[in-house]
Amino acid sequence: MTSPVIQSLGDTAVTFKFGHEISDELSRAVVAHAKAVSAAGIIGVSEVVPSYASLTVYYDPAVIRYDDICQRALGVIREPIYLEANAGDGAIHRLPVVYDGDDLSEVAQRTGLSVDDVIQIHSSREYRVFVTGFVPGWAYLGILDEQLALPRRESPRKRVPPGSVAIAERQTGIYPAATPGGWHIIGTTSAKMFDPTRDQPALFAVGDTVRFEPVG
Repeated sequence: MTSPVIQSLGDTAVTFKFGHEISDELSRAVVAHAKAVSAAGIIGVSEVVPSYASLTVYYDPAVIRYDDICQRALGVIREPIYLEANAGDGAIHRLPVVYDGDDLSEVAQRTGLSVDDVIQIHSSREYRVFVTGFVPGWAYLGILDEQLALPRRESPRKRVPPGSVAIAERQTGIYPAATPGGWHIIGTTSAKMFDPTRDQPALFAVGDTVRFEPVG
């Protein structure tokens, strides 16, 4: 992997960008680097957040200067031993899904597949958690089989029920709460994506693996 592009993000954060594409390989490297920087004990760092192809380091400018945080974090990123030590994958989640979504028949029609084919294709692969965000508990999962790839709905719904399993482009996700949304709903899960009473309120973390299991 080439050296990252470094970009200042305001006066309390710096982003290290490793590429532009969405891929399992790049995501694994980003997560490993993020774990390594977090574990390095750099004074003044408050949080390290991995994304698709980059990681952002949040820091206290009263404790450490921008140039210093760039140098210290880059030193960790460039050291192969740190990458190897943090290259393990995250947790594995198996989620029951009732494939009864309002858009399931339309997805089948637009992709030229049968409903059974859509279910089989969606549930036959493992998905990596690339990014979390949008609302608490939401995770962007990929990579969706290209046979199911569709653009977002032209008219987003004003309210998508929690637990709705949906797809858009080459990703899939689960709505953790009742929110507006423009993805195609193909099913429902009883799994709770976000629970503030849990030690880890969000069910998924970047680097986790998700498998959907048809039920009902």
